[in-house]
Amino acid sequence: MLEGSFLSHLVELRTRIIRALGGLMLGFIPCAFYARELYTLLAQPLLEKLPQGGQMIATDVATPFFVPMKVAMMMAFVITLPHTLYQIWAFVAPGLYSHEKRLALPLVFGSSFLFFCGMAFAYFAALPLVFEFITYFAPEGVAVMTDIGKYLSFVLSMFMAFGVTFEVPVFVIVLVRTGVITIEKLKEIRPYVIVGAFVIAAIFTPPDVISQFMLAVPLCLLYELGILIATFMTKERDKETQSDPSTHLEKDSLEQKDTPTKTD
Repeated sequence: MLEGSFLSHLVELRTRIIRALGGLMLGFIPCAFYARELYTLLAQPLLEKLPQGGQMIATDVATPFFVPMKVAMMMAFVITLPHTLYQIWAFVAPGLYSHEKRLALPLVFGSSFLFFCGMAFAYFAALPLVFEFITYFAPEGVAVMTDIGKYLSFVLSMFMAFGVTFEVPVFVIVLVRTGVITIEKLKEIRPYVIVGAFVIAAIFTPPDVISQFMLAVPLCLLYELGILIATFMTKERDKETQSDPSTHLEKDSLEQKDTPTKTD
């Protein structure tokens, strides 16, 4: 019986993975058709800051083909992310309790939205300032010509840094709801979080003060936002417990039903 259940879970997992990859490939086809335009759009923050006569270059033979294709795949992943998240949700939802479902689904889509906000903030606010700073300090007589492959790696690292930074409220909420840390403790370690934010910004951003502040300050503000949301959710949970304590005994009762009784 246990073996059959395990095999059924494997079959379900395989089905969900195939559907997620199928959706990704369907999204990649139109993106690949406009791969050059997508890369031009991605490179716009740098192209606008290059001095007159500056341009981007490709140092490897296959780079002009593979780099736009990577951008197309990245765009396809972003477009099909809701479908991918649905497949993940459809796989794990049957094993969750009702109160866990109420928490997990908003967190999944909320974290995706915040990650996109972090990428947008990096693209529209951080990258233009970073490239303006870099090109301004270029020595006289030095032609600024960035390799398209290295530019893509740099932009992706910035997207990842800002995207993860914008996930801070989700991390705070999960830590509080799971009982790992209390809200009072989060407020107590606030000075250490501020110092850590600037250390992280110094590691993952270029060596200029502007980009470091643009990563560290949102991290600190989002940390405070996470504390506020976690405080509100905790108060709401306490009100529900006082009004109807049986709603939070669901998990314990289900676990007792699933536990086999010992017979003589």
